[in-house]
Amino acid sequence: MASTDTGVDIGKDGLPAAAEPRDPHDLTRLEAGLDALESVQTGRTPLRETLIRKVLPPVTAVALVLVVWQLLVWAKVAPDYKLPSPSEVWGEVRDAWLQGSLLGYIWTSVSRGLLGFLLALAIGTPLGLLVARVSFVRAAVGPILSGLQSLPSVAWVPPAVIWLGLNDSMMYAVILLGAVPSIANGLVAGIDQIPPLFLRAGRTLGATGLRGAWHIVMPGALPGYLAGLKQGWAFSWRSLMAAEIIASSPDLGVGLGQLLENGRNNSSMSQVFLAIFLILLVGIAIDLLIFSPLERRVLRSRGLLVTR
Repeated sequence: MASTDTGVDIGKDGLPAAAEPRDPHDLTRLEAGLDALESVQTGRTPLRETLIRKVLPPVTAVALVLVVWQLLVWAKVAPDYKLPSPSEVWGEVRDAWLQGSLLGYIWTSVSRGLLGFLLALAIGTPLGLLVARVSFVRAAVGPILSGLQSLPSVAWVPPAVIWLGLNDSMMYAVILLGAVPSIANGLVAGIDQIPPLFLRAGRTLGATGLRGAWHIVMPGALPGYLAGLKQGWAFSWRSLMAAEIIASSPDLGVGLGQLLENGRNNSSMSQVFLAIFLILLVGIAIDLLIFSPLERRVLRSRGLLVTR
């Protein structure tokens, strides 16, 4: 081993002595450690850990709400006809189940909401692509979409009833007017966040037009697009509830919004609470069963989610 004028020891192969591996297994161990850092743990989470992390918190929150609710009833903070007890609301659930109408209320609204959302998806996606990729269309349509998104969906119910009458078409029109701007704006926001290098690389490789939109633009905009879809579903559900509350007809059947309005007309707070809880339950179930798994899959595919 030689030494330079600067005091640095030079190894036999011309490298600084500090750079020479002292143990032939050092490099192997170093590579194994780096691989362990980069690897994603894909093993199945134990059932006990899943129950503690995902099931116990919401169950505890629901139990706490029920306890506080019952305490307020016992404290007589409001008359019984204004604040029913949890047992009275549960009685409404039991009666609706025994009458065979509970699932009918839910299915009437869910079927309308999902179909309307799918229609909004089919319209909002190409509209968002067009607005994001064509500057003239963005300048002309972009502000209108933002204005429509901020407009309360309940405002569309009266003109929809006048134009289309009391039927399912009116319901779907209100859903589309509420959901399409959110889906389109979400896609536009996702496309705007794509690094320009990706788009240039795609064009260099021949991914232009529809091929570029499918292979480059849509995958790159997926996080923002998914956020727009979640917001679009929220607007769809809210729009549908507003339409069912305001527009009632025997031909439309009884959905959750109409159930809520019937409870108000009958001065039955237990029925009103039943409708509110069912509306919340459907919204939570759609998010947990559809959007949360999609979001986890997208994040995991991009290395942004290791375990959850």
